[in-house]
Amino acid sequence: GRMLADADYSQIELRVLAHLSGDKAMIKTFCEGGDIHTETAASVLNVPPELITPEQRRSAKAVNFGIVYGIGAFSLAKDINVSVPEAKRYIDDYLTHYSGVKAYMDKVTASAEKDGWAVTMFGRKRFIPEILSTNKTVKALGKRIAMNTPIQGTAADIIKIAMRQVQDELVRSGAKTKLILQVHDELDFSVPTDEIEEVSALVSRIMESVVELSVPLLVDVSWGKNWAEAH
Repeated sequence: GRMLADADYSQIELRVLAHLSGDKAMIKTFCEGGDIHTETAASVLNVPPELITPEQRRSAKAVNFGIVYGIGAFSLAKDINVSVPEAKRYIDDYLTHYSGVKAYMDKVTASAEKDGWAVTMFGRKRFIPEILSTNKTVKALGKRIAMNTPIQGTAADIIKIAMRQVQDELVRSGAKTKLILQVHDELDFSVPTDEIEEVSALVSRIMESVVELSVPLLVDVSWGKNWAEAH
């Protein structure tokens, strides 16, 4: 008599990146409900969005998420099966189009080098001794950690705040639904079939309003008899 419901933040790390960096092009895409991967491909390849192929969108998706992790041309080339010079051009063109992202990444790595840590939007610190290393490889790792920590860390903070608020509201409402699992940017629930619609609306409302960013937070809710069906 129960279903597994999955409430998943849509592209939360890229939305956090848009907010933290203040990049106008990225913010505009999210606020207008555009597809960030298609828009990225269109800007990098200099073609209209409607002409972007699924393969080009997949490459842009790899660039978008790779940038969050400080990806280099060599790794990107392997990911999207292009030459290293072509991958470097992808990254350079991306950072030219999203110039606010480039400025933000430079700022957070400089700050981490000075302080020895990176910090999330909510003030949670991660110490990064690697960034102070005299070993170039270790230092490069530290820089990637410094770039990623405010983004992934803020997304982690948001899901935990959402988890707490959703649980409080489920208890307050007397629902029989149980919050059973958090997986990265999703919350999973054991839901009586007669509560599916009500709980889906409740969870979406709370998760989307848990923090105010310069771009909207969106949540996709799906359900099924098991985790595979819910996805």
